[in-house]
Amino acid sequence: MTELSNNGSSASSPQSGPMARWAIGFTAWSERWYPDSFVFAALAVIGVALADLALGAKPVEIAASFGNGFWTLIPFTMQMTIVVISGYVVATSAPVSRFVDAIAGIPTSARGAIAFIAFMAMAASFLNYALSLIFGGLLVLAIARRTDLKMDYRAGAAAAYLGLGATWALGLNSSAAQLQANPASLPKAISDITGVIPFSQTIGLWQSQAMALIIVILSVVIAYLSAPTGRQIRTAADLGIDLTRPDETRQGIPRPGEWLEHSPLISGLIALLGIGFLWSEFATKDPLTAISNLNTYNLMFLIIGLLLHWRLRNFLAAVAKAVPSTGGILIQFPLYGAAAALLTGVKGSDGVTISHHLANAFVSVASADSFPVVMGIYSAILGFLVPSGGGKWIIEAPYVMQAAKDLHTHLGWGVQIYNAAEALPNLINPFWMLPLLGILGLKARDIVGFTFTQFVFHAPVVLFVLWLFARTLAPA
Repeated sequence: MTELSNNGSSASSPQSGPMARWAIGFTAWSERWYPDSFVFAALAVIGVALADLALGAKPVEIAASFGNGFWTLIPFTMQMTIVVISGYVVATSAPVSRFVDAIAGIPTSARGAIAFIAFMAMAASFLNYALSLIFGGLLVLAIARRTDLKMDYRAGAAAAYLGLGATWALGLNSSAAQLQANPASLPKAISDITGVIPFSQTIGLWQSQAMALIIVILSVVIAYLSAPTGRQIRTAADLGIDLTRPDETRQGIPRPGEWLEHSPLISGLIALLGIGFLWSEFATKDPLTAISNLNTYNLMFLIIGLLLHWRLRNFLAAVAKAVPSTGGILIQFPLYGAAAALLTGVKGSDGVTISHHLANAFVSVASADSFPVVMGIYSAILGFLVPSGGGKWIIEAPYVMQAAKDLHTHLGWGVQIYNAAEALPNLINPFWMLPLLGILGLKARDIVGFTFTQFVFHAPVVLFVLWLFARTLAPA
């Protein structure tokens, strides 16, 4: 491998390797042809509505489902908005900036930095996918500020996204595994088929852990090999990204009414209430279960940000700077809610929804041997249309797990098939990219070439591993 100079460029050749040229080619195409993520979501809604119409659904029912579904993701929209704001607030505090800067000093080359970002983002995703997005984004910003490395900002952003695009559903944050292991939350429609499936039969399987390791290694290698070098590098400065940190220089108080804004009194009292709630949550629940609740996680980050900024004025200034980056989330997520409603709630003239048609098409051709591959392909396709973060398991599980049971396959592995396949469409669907892109100031078209390169290699490897390890498991 050609030796790299201190700025991360090739010392003997300005040319990137074949995989990097491939990723750059995809990126060049996407920069020219890839639509804005809002257009992507709007076209998905229109496509599903036309499919409903073709299946004989009544136009008035389609319109009603669109309107009712439009607002179904509003709580989740707010949660993801707070993910971006809280991450930015914490990132711009002086203590965290120093910590992330220290971590960012570990890589010694530009391509090594991108591989490092990929590994750290995926490691964080095993605990919490929101943590993965925020931490990965902050790490990209910190490394991009280094003057001794010339890192491709697009490739770094794509690497930071791998926690969502590769591994998130294989860790403790797996919505499907959490649901199946919790009898109090498990819907009767699913429990009648599967019963309770403990972690030991899903994410705790050695097959699952081996699969996660394979995916991490594969992702890191691809991130390294696809990173541009030499003249093909586009830094944050090249992309017009402002990496300067907010100025928190304290100015004199112009009038007595602003005293509380400059005092830590209000910050401390609000933080005290928040800490009391968090103490109660972690004392009465398993810590990993508590932190996997996105509301608890977001509150924890906001309280941390409030304390780290200390004075209310600094905290509010950071929030104000973060809000513009949430615009895409606020206007786009409702369209995905509408698409999900059209896909799963509108019945055609035969009384069947599009999602059931898709399920029947795949399940009808499956056998005990081919079921992992067939189910993986189906879950990935449906996940592309309905990026749910695991929530669509409630819709999908009754008929998919019934098929697994009828075919005498391992039910816990059926959950893991869903989990592994659920991440694949994230690599090419901009839905989950929005919070990270908001932090980094990029568009989906800037990184999708690199994430698509990951997808090209991930899809066959994941499907093969799902099939291979299924052969080592007896029906549960």
